[in-house]
Amino acid sequence: MSTCSSYVFGPYKIDPREVFYATPFSYAMVNLRPLLPGHVLVCPKRLVPRFTDLTADETSDLWLTAQKVGSKLETFHNASSLTLAIQDGPQAGQTVPHVHIHIMPRKGGDFEKNDEVYDALDEKEKELKQKLDLDIERVDRSIQEMADEASQYRSLFDC
Repeated sequence: MSTCSSYVFGPYKIDPREVFYATPFSYAMVNLRPLLPGHVLVCPKRLVPRFTDLTADETSDLWLTAQKVGSKLETFHNASSLTLAIQDGPQAGQTVPHVHIHIMPRKGGDFEKNDEVYDALDEKEKELKQKLDLDIERVDRSIQEMADEASQYRSLFDC
């Protein structure tokens, strides 16, 4: 795994303990407010607000990283499918101005109607934006909970 002393997600500094996989161009981190077990984010290391702003190398690496991470987490969580989603721009529901791919391992029955996952994702993004904008004390997962999950996932990529 490529290491980095610091990571940013839009204007937010990410604790390296939340990151479980990295390449020269991308990193994968656990989610502060996951919708489902294994819901993680894959981001470019460079702060890039919109998908079209990525270089060809960043685009390729981002998707190859998402493919590798998704495959490992689908197996780890005994899932049968994956949802990969990008909300590209504020009108698409993007609340943090940094390209990121949501990866969610999926199982039968995790949502009553399959596409409800997108409504839930949109709602979580709105809640997160409100909490971050208001700087309200987090009632989300603790850094230790996220670090523990990242440590589990990190072991999936150790050779």
